[in-house]
Amino acid sequence: MTLRVFITGASSGIGAALARHYAAAGASLGLVGRHREALAELAAGLPGVHAVYGVDVAQPGALADAATDFMARFGVPDVVIANAGVSVGTLTEEADDLAAFERVMRTNVLGMVATFQPFVAPLRQCGGGRLVGIASVAGIRGLPGAGAYSASKAAAIAYLESLRVELRGSGVKVVTIAPGYIDTPMTAINPYPMPFLLPADEAARRFARAIEAGVGYTVIPWQMGVVAKLLRLLPNPLFDRLFARAGRKPRGLPL
Repeated sequence: MTLRVFITGASSGIGAALARHYAAAGASLGLVGRHREALAELAAGLPGVHAVYGVDVAQPGALADAATDFMARFGVPDVVIANAGVSVGTLTEEADDLAAFERVMRTNVLGMVATFQPFVAPLRQCGGGRLVGIASVAGIRGLPGAGAYSASKAAAIAYLESLRVELRGSGVKVVTIAPGYIDTPMTAINPYPMPFLLPADEAARRFARAIEAGVGYTVIPWQMGVVAKLLRLLPNPLFDRLFARAGRKPRGLPL
């Protein structure tokens, strides 16, 4: 039976790498992203038959239509990956950054909810499947200059935990993946060292293994998981002192 996978944020970075990985394994894909031309180019280079949806996850109605079309064409997906996300440096003191905060939260949190919502009931009826949320280690502790992104990923982690418990016993697995640094256009603008940086295609392979296993929560790469655990344990005064001068993502339009 052909695997069916629905991926948001598929036009570049992790999403495109996941698309390449699953297509190589023979899956039929639903590829969602804001840049339809990039999606079409990606799909044209993949083996198999796939659907392309030029949709912003911040538009729940259009996203629901894409989900309905995918299920009509391919059936209920085996895996739904809410990968779409935007990131930008933000400062609360800057009034202009309110719009950036709103965009980041609408995409990274509400977009994840909107991605899963059309599929929950069909997956329950099937008694199986995976709902996968791409969070971030940035959601473990609030990073200076990245208030919007850190807050959105912390919210995503908490939301996914709630959903995992809600669906316990249904056969539907909720998988939270918190990546460290992955080599993508989103991280390419970071003006600071990124330890344990993973190529996107290698990250996709590791993500897919975690998804197949149905793990509830994992940090990839594992080295960043160790860092994340240490960050949780740091007392606030020590954390504040260490990170007050940390490198910061440039302010601007969300990417």
